[in-house]
Amino acid sequence: MAVPVVFFAVFFAYPVVAIVGRGLRTGGVWQFGRVGDVLSRPDLLGVLWFTTWQALASTALTLAVALPGAYVFARFDFPGKQLLRAVVTVPFVLPTVVVGTAFLALLGRGGLLDELWGVRLDTTVWAILLAHVFFNYAVVVRTVGGLWSQLDPRQEEAARVLGASRLAAWRRVTLPALGPAVAAAALMVFLFTFTSFGVVQILGGPAYSTLEVEIYRQTAQLLDLPTAAVLTLVQFAAVGAILALHARTVRRRETALRLVDPALTARRPKGPGQWTLLVSVLGVVLVLVLLPLGVLVERSFDGPGGYGLTYYRALTSVGPSGTFLVPPLDAVRNSLEYAVVATAIALVVGGLAAAALTRRAGRLVRGFDALLMLPLGVSAVTVGFGFLITLDQPPLDLRASWVLVPLAQALVGVPFVVRTMLPVLRAVDGRLREAAAVLGASPLRAWREVDLPLVRRALLVAAGFAFAVSLGEFGATVFIARPDRPTLPVAVARLLGRPGELNYGQAMALSTVLMVVCAVSLLVLERIRTDRSGEL
Repeated sequence: MAVPVVFFAVFFAYPVVAIVGRGLRTGGVWQFGRVGDVLSRPDLLGVLWFTTWQALASTALTLAVALPGAYVFARFDFPGKQLLRAVVTVPFVLPTVVVGTAFLALLGRGGLLDELWGVRLDTTVWAILLAHVFFNYAVVVRTVGGLWSQLDPRQEEAARVLGASRLAAWRRVTLPALGPAVAAAALMVFLFTFTSFGVVQILGGPAYSTLEVEIYRQTAQLLDLPTAAVLTLVQFAAVGAILALHARTVRRRETALRLVDPALTARRPKGPGQWTLLVSVLGVVLVLVLLPLGVLVERSFDGPGGYGLTYYRALTSVGPSGTFLVPPLDAVRNSLEYAVVATAIALVVGGLAAAALTRRAGRLVRGFDALLMLPLGVSAVTVGFGFLITLDQPPLDLRASWVLVPLAQALVGVPFVVRTMLPVLRAVDGRLREAAAVLGASPLRAWREVDLPLVRRALLVAAGFAFAVSLGEFGATVFIARPDRPTLPVAVARLLGRPGELNYGQAMALSTVLMVVCAVSLLVLERIRTDRSGEL
């Protein structure tokens, strides 16, 4: 636990506490009375209520839509499966401003629904909920599907032989085994939607505001740091309570599972029911995931003189607007370099944390489990500002260093590594380690020979998640990325923030490049994972 604790204390707790302290201290005196003043305002209480219920609704809708997809990707084998699995993860790394713009093109004035049926959903909560499902579909598919594909199907088949119906066997055998993974996926979806910023700001309009949007408004627009600090504390307390409840309930559902090679569980669909399920899932992916992505690609080629590569050619030069110090296309190399370093940090920190959490050591470890998820529930605006005001003096003078960006990205990647690896690590039968020890294996060799082969698939899934979220991290990176080394999301946001058709077209082109980079990277990971699956 030492490395994860130090990492989170230095690069998360210290910056957040520092920025909150600046907002609540005036002349060296703490102004705790501001808490009561802020919480008594009806407008801010309305923001808190909307933040909570839309996050619950988004989580429930995402689980309902994505769990069938998790089953299909885990149990069925069909052509193009690896490519499709990589494609459904692409939305998760897109900057929220880009996704908001794409959904406006679908649901807003002059959008696809407006042109076909005269229906507009922008400035409604339905647009927000659909965009949240678009974002988080891959979280459920990969987190739940990763464990589902390793569950031995013979356990459910044995229940069927003993007289249980298909539904009863699934409910009594498979669902309890999937419980920790489903809870982990639901927790991640809830935290992301609870702290939603770009989607709500663009699609919700002035009628809807989450805590994250309000913190940004109080900080950047109204310069009211005390109110922003109180809202940050409220957000922190709410997320902390949810994480504590999650850690307590998941611990009660832990069981030792029989894990097998995923290649042995996937099969071709059989019968009309399974084919119908597969076609339905593919239809959902087509409408919910591919259609918005298709809008972005179409707009990237739709130039002033018709379809062509005008906007892509413009990415290779700085341009007269002075938006960048380097050509926007350089952001591709920057993002890949940052993402590789961030993924390595997240795997080391998250892997050690997950290993520590498998030890049943009482309340300390359970509390540590909850704390690891806090970066997903704390305002990225707060973390970004905190980095700027704390990491600028020796011995942590990192403000001018490139490593500051992957450190911020790793903060978001670590929770995904932990939540992906933990259910599999806890499912490993401890008697296997004991048997290895009896046969003379050292703890390190026992881990290498017993644990590693079983968790290798989860490790690669975790690496894919960490790499994806590092590519798409925007909230904190926008404050600390150097002007001469922007990331892809930062470059897209800068282009969208400037008027003009050329800037908008370049933003769409750069977003398309981001999608392709992400899809190729995840496809490579899928290929590596499949090639090594026979070794398990």
